[in-house]
Amino acid sequence: MKKRSLILTLIVSITLSALFSDVLSIPSYADKISDLENEKEEIEKKKKQASEEKEKEEEAMNEANEKASSLSEDMEGVESEIEEVDEELVATIAAVEMVKEEITRKEAEIAETTVKYEEALKTEQDQYDAMKLRIKFLYEKGDFTYMQMLIEAKSFSDLVNKAEYVEKLYEYDRRLLLEYQEARQNTYDLKIQLEDEKDELDADKEELEEEEQYLNEILDSKKAEYESYQSQYNKAVAEAAQYKKNIQKRNEEIKKLEKESADKQSEIEAERAAEEARKAEEARRAEEARRAQEGGSSSSSSSSGSSEQSSKSYSSSASFNSGSKGNDIANYALQFVGNPYVPGGTSLVSGCDCSGFVMRVYKDFGYTLPRTSTSMRSVGTEVSYDDARAGDIVCYAGHVAIYLGNGRIVHASTQKTGIKTGSIFYKDFITIRRVV
Repeated sequence: MKKRSLILTLIVSITLSALFSDVLSIPSYADKISDLENEKEEIEKKKKQASEEKEKEEEAMNEANEKASSLSEDMEGVESEIEEVDEELVATIAAVEMVKEEITRKEAEIAETTVKYEEALKTEQDQYDAMKLRIKFLYEKGDFTYMQMLIEAKSFSDLVNKAEYVEKLYEYDRRLLLEYQEARQNTYDLKIQLEDEKDELDADKEELEEEEQYLNEILDSKKAEYESYQSQYNKAVAEAAQYKKNIQKRNEEIKKLEKESADKQSEIEAERAAEEARKAEEARRAEEARRAQEGGSSSSSSSSGSSEQSSKSYSSSASFNSGSKGNDIANYALQFVGNPYVPGGTSLVSGCDCSGFVMRVYKDFGYTLPRTSTSMRSVGTEVSYDDARAGDIVCYAGHVAIYLGNGRIVHASTQKTGIKTGSIFYKDFITIRRVV
């Protein structure tokens, strides 16, 4: 009897020693989880800051693109104006050349007309001088000449003929002089007309040259304006490209931070699971110590608890047949709320972990799922939260649950809380998968 008491005392002593040792280690678990949560919080802050910077750069990139688009339109407008001015300038230059050619022709015609005019003047003068000599000769001879013509006339008809000849000679000289005078006047009038036409052409030429100069100034101004727009456009495009590169870097940074956050969450979950396991081991050891001290009283109590748990009845999966497989899965899973969380377990009644819970519920409906929460991220088809419906699988970092609808889930949470319902947003989810 003493020997048995000694053994029991030794067992209790060892158990209490181990328990005391575990109790002393509690702060280290709590501190580590707190440190991990703080690290994750810092990562989330960096992620938020990177997201805000990304939004600013996206806004700046959009502004740069809008500016580039506006400048492109301005450039097109100025380019169109340059083309119009250039076409008008070409037409004006062509007109100037045509006027110059016309002026050259007029100058040639004026020179030719001037020569003709001078020749006409000379011919007129020669004719006038010849006529004056004949008239002078007739007047100087006076009546003697006429008397001589009468005396020497052989007959009256001869006299008449000679008189008519003199008269005709006079009339011929006069008519010829008038013709020369008329030709000279016509030539003079033509010369004056050609000179007037040349003056008009000179005026046109001067006006067109002024217009050409004005168009050249406008063209230079438009080209300078276009170059300014081109410079601003190139700058805006370069800025947009740089912002795009920055956004890509931000995306990579955010993606990296998301992975770090997920990894940190996995570490936190692992530490929590380790803490829960430690607490469970602590409880087990305490129970063993209590049993060792109290004898077999705990066995009856345990039997009573098992009997009480087994007294709860559950409906089979076949009894759920609402017409919506997803709703049936969700309602079937709700039966097991309150049952324990057991690491590595797959029993919906006696205990399971998160992936074991989901796998077993789906198995009861004839679906085969992988065993781990990580593997479940690739089953079925991904759906968005807005499209999620009851029965979908919600995957977290190191955890998995069944969606109930209206932002609620049912899952094997922790050893402390067991199978329970809660909000889908109790932490960030990675993906929502639809199998049914």
